[in-house]
Amino acid sequence: MQADTQSTAVAARLPRAAWAYSRRHWRFVVVAMLVLLHVVALRGVADYGARVLLLAHLGLMLLWQPLWRGEREVTLAQTLFIGAIAAALVVLLNWWLLAVWTVVLAGLVGGKVFLHQARWQRRFYLLVFAYLVALLVVVVLPQIAPRNEVDAAIRSYAAWGLPALFVLMALTPAEADPPETAQVIDYFYSVFLMLMLGVVILGSFAFMTLGRTGYLEALTYIVFVIAGILLGVGLAWNPRTGYAGLNVFVSRYLFSIGLPIERWLQVLAGMSQAEARPERFLAEAVAALARLPSVQGVGWTSGGAQGEAGERTLHAVEFANRELALTIYSRYRTSPALHGHLHLLGQLLGEFYLAKLREQALREASYMQAVHETGARVTHDVKNLLQSLNVLCSVALAERGDTPAALALVRRQLPAITKRLAATLDKLQRPVAEQDALVPAAKWWGALVRQYRGRGVEFVADTAPGLTGIPRALFDSVADNLLQNALAKRAAQPGVRVRAALQGGDDPGLLVCDTGSAVPAEIAASMLRAPVRSEAGLGIGLYQAARQAEAAGYVLRLESNREGEVCFGLRRAAA
Repeated sequence: MQADTQSTAVAARLPRAAWAYSRRHWRFVVVAMLVLLHVVALRGVADYGARVLLLAHLGLMLLWQPLWRGEREVTLAQTLFIGAIAAALVVLLNWWLLAVWTVVLAGLVGGKVFLHQARWQRRFYLLVFAYLVALLVVVVLPQIAPRNEVDAAIRSYAAWGLPALFVLMALTPAEADPPETAQVIDYFYSVFLMLMLGVVILGSFAFMTLGRTGYLEALTYIVFVIAGILLGVGLAWNPRTGYAGLNVFVSRYLFSIGLPIERWLQVLAGMSQAEARPERFLAEAVAALARLPSVQGVGWTSGGAQGEAGERTLHAVEFANRELALTIYSRYRTSPALHGHLHLLGQLLGEFYLAKLREQALREASYMQAVHETGARVTHDVKNLLQSLNVLCSVALAERGDTPAALALVRRQLPAITKRLAATLDKLQRPVAEQDALVPAAKWWGALVRQYRGRGVEFVADTAPGLTGIPRALFDSVADNLLQNALAKRAAQPGVRVRAALQGGDDPGLLVCDTGSAVPAEIAASMLRAPVRSEAGLGIGLYQAARQAEAAGYVLRLESNREGEVCFGLRRAAA
């Protein structure tokens, strides 16, 4: 029993070892395959030993072939198909069949040439293609031509000269097949090369039969005819004379037939515009993906959530990024082309889903930024209100706080402070960008003059304030920040004069100046563009005021900054 188990394990490991060796040393597998084909062609189709060698050639070809994925198990139907082809080649072997087989191999190799970007990979397959064409022209075709006119010396040279290409192939620097091209060929170029070789064979035979020409002469004629036709097609495809060639018409036709990728992109774009929530978008997109013709079902996992649409099959294609894992179940057996197609569909869905997640994160970040900016503005509004209350308290506690003038000041200021405090609390409850209320410039200017009356601020209006509307919250915030900063500077530098001016009747602007020291250059450079550190309180308040002005269509800037004249101006932004 133990011996049977060991033999079974060895039998299971042997195919895997052979497959791994052929993948690692694929160049030598190809060279050995070509050596056996070379011996078969030289010994002739009537030799029974050549037929046995042809079986070995077919075995090596199966190890190298790019049609079926080698890591998968061969089904019974595939086994019968391969066995039928091998039996037909061995039993019915003749020169015509050998020529067809050589043309097929040349087409497969030619299809690999156009897929490889690595220099030595491409050169290796070009050597293989050149050998197969030379073997076909010099050894195989003369045996089926109407007249075999190839000299025996030429055949002898080919028998001993062509193997030199095997040496060059074996000496080619090794480069592993990339995973995406290891089992893929360009079928279009493969079929094109097979058809071209078929035209060369039949065309040369036609010239020999109809024109009574020799083999080499007929082969030369047909090669030049095909070269002329290809040159004409190439010029018509891309004339390079300023006119549109055939490529424009072919591309227009191909791009107007509605490709699956194009339809899938339209579906994703429509869902992306209609659904803002990432989880809903993912569910609807997966359901739409399961309805595509080649898809039977889709399973997905994102974070802690997962789901399925459709039905599962044995043919699965997996895709995963940092946020989403997709498993697409195909209706059909996944060939390399279908595998790449389904993987691309999943990749497109994954990128759209990531975009939805980034959009949601951006909305949340925008909300948090609104909360932060509103909180910063409210903090400075509360600070300014507290300073106004301190002034009122100092007036009330003064020796003459019960005089009619002091009581009138308190009666005027308390309702305004209460109203501004209510507006400040409203901002805290709704931390979003709201439409600023407009008030007449004259009314706002009068309230500002009354608020700072008796605090040593000179108020000047260049022209009589009119009824032009100005954003109240913006002008209140900017005026409070600028005047409180100027008054704080006067407290630190006695003798500083503070002046506020309302400029422009139809388009009002605010100007606040003081005669104190200039703002340091390193602070002035970034004061209104970013928060700065300052012992005098400048920085975050003016930065927030500048941001608020920008949102309202105004500009707050330092208009003058020199000793004895420091001026900040708030004006409407130029169009």
